[in-house]
Amino acid sequence: MISDIKSDPEMRSSELAMPPTQSGAGAVAPKFVLITPARNEAALIELTIQGVIRQTVRPVRWLIVSDGSTDGTDEIVKRYASEHSWIELIRMPERQERHFAGKVHAFNAAYARVQDSDYDVIGSLDADITFDEGYFEFLLKKFVENQRLGVAGTPFREEGHQYDYRFTSIEHVSGACQLFRRQCFEDVGGYVPIKIGGIDLVAVMTARMKGWETRTFPEMACFHHRQMGTAKQTSVMVAYRGGKGDFVLGGHPVWEFFRCIYQLTQRPVLLGGMFRLAGFTGAMLSGQKKLVSDDLVRFRRAEQMRRLKDFAKKVTRGRISRPSAPSAQ
Repeated sequence: MISDIKSDPEMRSSELAMPPTQSGAGAVAPKFVLITPARNEAALIELTIQGVIRQTVRPVRWLIVSDGSTDGTDEIVKRYASEHSWIELIRMPERQERHFAGKVHAFNAAYARVQDSDYDVIGSLDADITFDEGYFEFLLKKFVENQRLGVAGTPFREEGHQYDYRFTSIEHVSGACQLFRRQCFEDVGGYVPIKIGGIDLVAVMTARMKGWETRTFPEMACFHHRQMGTAKQTSVMVAYRGGKGDFVLGGHPVWEFFRCIYQLTQRPVLLGGMFRLAGFTGAMLSGQKKLVSDDLVRFRRAEQMRRLKDFAKKVTRGRISRPSAPSAQ
């Protein structure tokens, strides 16, 4: 827990711009709001709610958007909202089709309601994760220390595993919990509703393209209680969809090849890498349309090739003794 940063409801947005030298003992935490799209999360959302309530620094508002839930999610949220005025429930109509664009539409319904609120940082929080009580205090302090920090988060642990950030990029911030400086979120234009997914990736890449710094801080972690991308599909179909998504979101073919080579060694062994490469290659050969701008494609590919070159240099210098898992970027 970080004890030198305190919540103050009278804080002004200008105080967030204090230089790092002024962020020592007694510094005031930025005010933040959270938005949580939730679709049939009755089994897990109570853990997330309790985790936020226990935080040493709480959001000024937390809007939980029930995206057509039919399993009792609404009743759980209503119970806590009746006890905590800063928790609000928004109900979206039921929809038959399940896709990631729906999550963005749910997020935007809440985002429209906080436009006139006084806050400095806005966060997207999944409904099935938990964290230590000083989690948000820790991340908010990073925004105070670095005025160019636009997006911040931590690794997520899943079934006891997480990315090894000695090898993967700490510039990518997982969508399980992403905190944006308000100005940064406005600069990137918010989340783009892409049915196939990758909405968190596109937002973080766009932030960097516009000059903001983005950072995962591995000193702390959150805990994801359901394997990402597997709610309705087998692991090999998740891999296939991931390869297809990498192509339509502008991934470089050379990067994807090396990523799939590594993926051959991960569960499901051989099949994961093969299906991922099949998804990417199939999308490329069929001429599928990119879902992001040409500028973002060029930016992403340049980053990927730069990272491959840096990795090759480390290998030749003996600084890395085993292959890494290229992250989504």
